[in-house]
Amino acid sequence: MSVRELIVLGTASQAPTRYRNQNGYLLRWDGEGLMFDPGEGTQRQMLLAGVAMSSVTRLCITHFHGDHCLGVPGIIQRLSLDDAGHRVHAYFPASGQQYFSRLHHACIFHDRADIYAQPVAVDGPIAAGEFGMLEARRLEHSADAIGYRLIEPDGRRFVPALLERFGLDGPAVGQLHAAGSIDWGGRTVDLSEVSEARPGQRFAFVMDTRLCDAVYALADGVDMLVIEATFLSRDSDLAARYGHLTARQAARVAAECGVRRLVLTHFSQRYTSTREHHDEAAEVFAGDLVIAEDLARIRVPERL
Repeated sequence: MSVRELIVLGTASQAPTRYRNQNGYLLRWDGEGLMFDPGEGTQRQMLLAGVAMSSVTRLCITHFHGDHCLGVPGIIQRLSLDDAGHRVHAYFPASGQQYFSRLHHACIFHDRADIYAQPVAVDGPIAAGEFGMLEARRLEHSADAIGYRLIEPDGRRFVPALLERFGLDGPAVGQLHAAGSIDWGGRTVDLSEVSEARPGQRFAFVMDTRLCDAVYALADGVDMLVIEATFLSRDSDLAARYGHLTARQAARVAAECGVRRLVLTHFSQRYTSTREHHDEAAEVFAGDLVIAEDLARIRVPERL
């Protein structure tokens, strides 16, 4: 059975606290492990979470502020130390190529990891495979930043009553799924006759940004939205000045975009509690609301 869950490795923003590490989020999506914005200390957080570094197959960096990328050297060096036998694709804003190169070669080590750097210069698809399609869009922050959106293609699910009507069972069902049709009982049965549409799942990751069109495009119709809520509304002037969102703004995006599960994170160290973040967001978002905590595991919602 496939596993689709978010492992939260850190939820702080610029400065860590006694209870919150800097950013770090590992999305387990079937056979893929997408690491988003690994901040300082990510390697140790993975150890505490019980997750092997070898599970990382894609590295997705939104921008090159330290709390979103200072964990990169540790990740690459650990992949080298463990002789990870697979390629790791690394995505980041193209203007930050020099920063990624510096992080990759930050110090002396035996560089054996297969890191395939893929700078992102324009909006649109950046990867595709069995996992679906990964897209990126430019956000509005004080540094060049991008957000990510993972899209699984729509498919079909079998309807038991329809299979029974045609007398289909056992290996014949697998053959029908693979071929799209099968000769059965003296006629050709098409997949569409015994199945119904199954929407593909969608996930979005939005960090440091002001409200902009790209935020809404990334969040549109996703099953899970992981989004920054650095400030509360009473500090909206600071949010605007530094290019961040408030909890209310993030929740409003989720409500307007039909998000099923909203995960708020990236909290400023100025707040000793996230209770107000929850209450503020709940006023405008009536869906499944999660306030991220370090080392939490958050499932992608079950298929509709």
